[in-house]
Amino acid sequence: MKYRFAILFLAAAVLLAGCKNGKEPQPVEGTDPAAEQTTEQTQEESKPMNETPAKPADKWAELGDEPMLTIKTTDGTMTVKLYAETPLHRDNFVKLAKSGFYNGLLFHRIIKGFMIQGGDPFTRDSSKVAQYGTGGPGYTIPAEIVAGKTHKKGALAAARRGDQVNPAKESSGSQFYIVQDAEGCSHLDGEYTIFGEVVTGLDVIDKIASERTDFRDRPVRKVQIVSITPAE
Repeated sequence: MKYRFAILFLAAAVLLAGCKNGKEPQPVEGTDPAAEQTTEQTQEESKPMNETPAKPADKWAELGDEPMLTIKTTDGTMTVKLYAETPLHRDNFVKLAKSGFYNGLLFHRIIKGFMIQGGDPFTRDSSKVAQYGTGGPGYTIPAEIVAGKTHKKGALAAARRGDQVNPAKESSGSQFYIVQDAEGCSHLDGEYTIFGEVVTGLDVIDKIASERTDFRDRPVRKVQIVSITPAE
């Protein structure tokens, strides 16, 4: 009996010695898949539940005092700069462009060696062709005639009614013209509000001005404003 007890005591001593010698497997960080999954889940769960994708920048809100706008037409694209010195006309043009007012309107009056004119909402309706040139948004804009702003090529100016019925030279609320030939328009200096200029796409003015017209200076082929948007 004593002999048997001695054998059992010796075996237990050997097992204890083995544990103390470091043979027992130890967990090593990063090797437990279950531990990694738990970490990933915790990180995922820690993200805000109401997180939403970032909204694209509102380019209309970033225009500044002298906005740059792209006028896309069926005959090509122009970029215009609006002047800070004519804030009423600048802000009105931006407002109408942003609302899509000009989209689809025609250049209804074209005179080569002079200018091209558009912005009449009646030109959306071919049944109102007799009224082309008389439409607008229902209001006028006080004149902002700035000394030194001349009818150079590419000048962007507001159309208006004649002095006989409009001695204050108030501008149309939407109709505008773009100068194709400075010499042909020089007599208009000081008489009409110039509120911007074409900075790229002067060749597009020439292309539109070269369109064949009828006896009323209306182009035979439709020349449309596709859109007016902030320049890239």
